[in-house]
Amino acid sequence: MYDIAIIGAGPAGASAALFAAKAGKKTLVLDNDKSMTKRAWMENHYSVMEISGPDMLETGKKQASKFGAEIIEEKAVNIVKLDTGLRIETENSSYEAKHVILATGALVDLAENAGLKTKPGTEPRIKTVIDVDSNGKTSIDGIWAAGTVAGVSVHTIVTAGDGAKVAINVISELNGERYVDHDVLKG
Repeated sequence: MYDIAIIGAGPAGASAALFAAKAGKKTLVLDNDKSMTKRAWMENHYSVMEISGPDMLETGKKQASKFGAEIIEEKAVNIVKLDTGLRIETENSSYEAKHVILATGALVDLAENAGLKTKPGTEPRIKTVIDVDSNGKTSIDGIWAAGTVAGVSVHTIVTAGDGAKVAINVISELNGERYVDHDVLKG
Protein backbone atom coordinates (compact mmCIF):
# COMPACT_ATOMS: atom_id res chain seq x y z
CA MET A 1 0.00 0.00 0.00
CA TYR A 2 1.24 3.47 -0.89
CA ASP A 3 1.27 6.22 1.72
CA ILE A 4 0.21 8.82 -0.83
CA ALA A 5 -1.11 8.36 -4.37
CA ILE A 6 -1.34 11.42 -6.58
CA ILE A 7 -3.51 11.47 -9.66
CA GLY A 8 -2.10 13.90 -12.20
CA ALA A 9 1.50 14.95 -12.88
CA GLY A 10 1.00 18.57 -13.88
CA PRO A 11 2.45 21.33 -11.70
CA ALA A 12 0.15 20.57 -8.72
CA GLY A 13 0.57 16.79 -8.89
CA ALA A 14 4.32 16.74 -9.53
CA SER A 15 4.89 19.30 -6.78
CA ALA A 16 2.83 17.19 -4.36
CA ALA A 17 4.78 14.09 -5.42
CA LEU A 18 8.11 15.85 -4.93
CA PHE A 19 7.23 16.82 -1.35
CA ALA A 20 5.72 13.42 -0.54
CA ALA A 21 8.62 11.38 -1.90
CA LYS A 22 11.26 13.69 -0.39
CA ALA A 23 9.52 13.23 2.99
CA GLY A 24 10.15 9.49 2.65
CA LYS A 25 6.55 8.55 1.94
CA LYS A 26 5.87 5.67 -0.44
CA THR A 27 4.50 7.74 -3.32
CA LEU A 28 2.63 6.78 -6.48
CA VAL A 29 1.78 9.16 -9.31
CA LEU A 30 -0.79 8.12 -11.91
CA ASP A 31 -0.70 10.34 -14.98
CA ASN A 32 -2.83 10.22 -18.11
CA ASP A 33 -0.50 12.62 -19.99
CA LYS A 34 -3.35 15.09 -20.67
CA SER A 35 -2.10 18.12 -18.69
CA MET A 36 -3.16 21.48 -20.06
CA THR A 37 0.39 22.62 -19.22
CA LYS A 38 1.55 20.60 -22.27
CA ARG A 39 0.32 23.53 -24.40
CA ALA A 40 1.71 26.32 -22.20
CA TRP A 41 4.65 28.71 -22.38
CA MET A 42 5.62 30.30 -19.07
CA GLU A 43 7.52 33.54 -18.50
CA ASN A 44 5.75 34.28 -15.20
CA HIS A 45 6.99 31.41 -13.03
CA TYR A 46 9.17 32.71 -10.19
CA SER A 47 12.91 31.88 -10.56
CA VAL A 48 12.43 30.46 -14.07
CA MET A 49 13.20 32.91 -16.89
CA GLU A 50 11.10 30.98 -19.38
CA ILE A 51 10.08 27.38 -19.93
CA SER A 52 7.83 25.39 -22.19
CA GLY A 53 5.02 23.39 -20.68
CA PRO A 54 6.43 20.06 -21.89
CA ASP A 55 9.83 20.89 -20.34
CA MET A 56 8.21 21.93 -17.05
CA LEU A 57 6.20 18.70 -16.91
CA GLU A 58 9.26 16.56 -17.65
CA THR A 59 11.36 18.36 -15.01
CA GLY A 60 8.60 17.98 -12.40
CA LYS A 61 8.41 14.24 -12.98
CA LYS A 62 12.22 13.93 -12.79
CA GLN A 63 12.30 15.83 -9.49
CA ALA A 64 9.65 13.55 -7.95
CA SER A 65 11.36 10.41 -9.33
CA LYS A 66 14.72 11.54 -7.91
CA PHE A 67 13.28 11.09 -4.41
CA GLY A 68 11.59 7.77 -5.18
CA ALA A 69 8.12 8.59 -6.47
CA GLU A 70 6.82 5.86 -8.77
CA ILE A 71 5.24 7.39 -11.87
CA ILE A 72 2.91 5.28 -13.98
CA GLU A 73 1.14 6.42 -17.12
CA GLU A 74 -2.41 5.18 -16.59
CA LYS A 75 -5.84 6.76 -16.43
CA ALA A 76 -7.57 6.52 -13.07
CA VAL A 77 -11.31 5.90 -13.47
CA ASN A 78 -12.57 5.51 -9.88
CA ILE A 79 -11.59 5.72 -6.22
CA VAL A 80 -13.21 3.42 -3.66
CA LYS A 81 -13.08 3.90 0.11
CA LEU A 82 -11.84 0.78 1.92
CA ASP A 83 -11.81 -0.12 5.62
CA THR A 84 -8.19 1.03 5.65
CA GLY A 85 -7.27 3.45 2.89
CA LEU A 86 -8.48 3.79 -0.67
CA ARG A 87 -8.39 1.78 -3.88
CA ILE A 88 -7.68 3.62 -7.11
CA GLU A 89 -9.06 1.78 -10.11
CA THR A 90 -7.46 2.42 -13.49
CA GLU A 91 -8.38 1.16 -16.92
CA ASN A 92 -5.90 -1.72 -16.48
CA SER A 93 -5.18 -2.22 -12.79
CA SER A 94 -5.79 -1.00 -9.24
CA TYR A 95 -3.63 0.49 -6.49
CA GLU A 96 -4.15 1.05 -2.78
CA ALA A 97 -3.08 4.08 -0.78
CA LYS A 98 -3.65 5.58 2.66
CA HIS A 99 -4.31 9.00 1.08
CA VAL A 100 -5.07 10.19 -2.46
CA ILE A 101 -4.43 13.67 -3.83
CA LEU A 102 -6.42 14.57 -6.94
CA ALA A 103 -4.49 16.99 -9.16
CA THR A 104 -6.47 16.48 -12.35
CA GLY A 105 -6.48 20.06 -13.64
CA ALA A 106 -9.74 20.91 -15.40
CA LEU A 107 -11.07 17.33 -15.22
CA VAL A 108 -13.61 16.41 -12.52
CA ASP A 109 -15.00 13.16 -13.97
CA LEU A 110 -12.90 11.01 -11.59
CA ALA A 111 -14.01 13.11 -8.60
CA GLU A 112 -17.65 12.77 -9.64
CA ASN A 113 -17.27 8.99 -10.14
CA ALA A 114 -15.82 8.74 -6.62
CA GLY A 115 -18.79 10.66 -5.20
CA LEU A 116 -16.92 13.79 -4.18
CA LYS A 117 -18.80 17.02 -3.61
CA THR A 118 -18.16 19.59 -6.36
CA LYS A 119 -19.06 23.25 -6.86
CA PRO A 120 -18.97 25.83 -9.67
CA GLY A 121 -15.51 27.01 -10.69
CA THR A 122 -14.47 30.66 -10.74
CA GLU A 123 -11.64 30.53 -13.31
CA PRO A 124 -12.40 31.17 -16.98
CA ARG A 125 -13.30 27.90 -18.77
CA ILE A 126 -13.21 25.91 -15.50
CA LYS A 127 -16.89 25.09 -14.98
CA THR A 128 -16.69 22.70 -12.01
CA VAL A 129 -14.15 22.13 -9.22
CA ILE A 130 -13.93 19.83 -6.21
CA ASP A 131 -15.23 21.34 -2.98
CA VAL A 132 -12.26 21.36 -0.56
CA ASP A 133 -11.51 22.94 2.81
CA SER A 134 -8.52 25.25 3.34
CA ASN A 135 -6.22 22.24 3.82
CA GLY A 136 -7.27 20.53 0.57
CA LYS A 137 -9.55 17.91 2.18
CA THR A 138 -12.56 16.78 0.17
CA SER A 139 -15.93 15.40 1.30
CA ILE A 140 -14.45 11.86 1.54
CA ASP A 141 -11.90 11.18 4.28
CA GLY A 142 -8.48 10.40 2.84
CA ILE A 143 -9.11 12.07 -0.51
CA TRP A 144 -7.56 15.49 -1.02
CA ALA A 145 -7.43 17.82 -4.03
CA ALA A 146 -4.88 20.36 -5.22
CA GLY A 147 -4.45 22.83 -8.04
CA THR A 148 -6.99 23.93 -10.60
CA VAL A 149 -9.37 21.04 -9.81
CA ALA A 150 -9.44 22.32 -6.21
CA GLY A 151 -10.47 25.80 -7.34
CA VAL A 152 -7.16 27.67 -7.36
CA SER A 153 -5.88 29.80 -10.23
CA VAL A 154 -4.76 27.97 -13.37
CA HIS A 155 -1.32 29.66 -13.27
CA THR A 156 1.43 27.05 -12.88
CA ILE A 157 3.15 28.90 -10.05
CA VAL A 158 -0.10 28.88 -8.05
CA THR A 159 -1.05 25.26 -8.78
CA ALA A 160 2.48 24.06 -7.97
CA GLY A 161 2.35 25.88 -4.64
CA ASP A 162 -1.08 24.45 -3.89
CA GLY A 163 0.17 20.93 -4.66
CA ALA A 164 3.04 21.46 -2.21
CA LYS A 165 0.66 22.87 0.44
CA VAL A 166 -1.73 19.92 0.21
CA ALA A 167 1.12 17.39 0.25
CA ILE A 168 2.56 19.02 3.38
CA ASN A 169 -0.87 18.75 5.01
CA VAL A 170 -1.14 15.04 4.10
CA ILE A 171 2.41 14.35 5.29
CA SER A 172 1.64 16.19 8.55
CA GLU A 173 -1.47 14.06 9.08
CA LEU A 174 0.49 10.85 8.41
CA ASN A 175 3.28 11.94 10.78
CA GLY A 176 0.96 13.17 13.53
CA GLU A 177 2.82 16.50 13.66
CA ARG A 178 3.43 19.49 11.39
CA TYR A 179 5.91 18.64 8.63
CA VAL A 180 8.45 21.18 7.39
CA ASP A 181 10.98 20.59 4.59
CA HIS A 182 13.86 23.08 4.72
CA ASP A 183 17.17 22.30 3.10
CA VAL A 184 20.26 24.42 3.86
CA LEU A 185 23.23 25.29 1.71
CA LYS A 186 26.09 22.86 2.04
CA GLY A 187 29.53 24.23 1.91
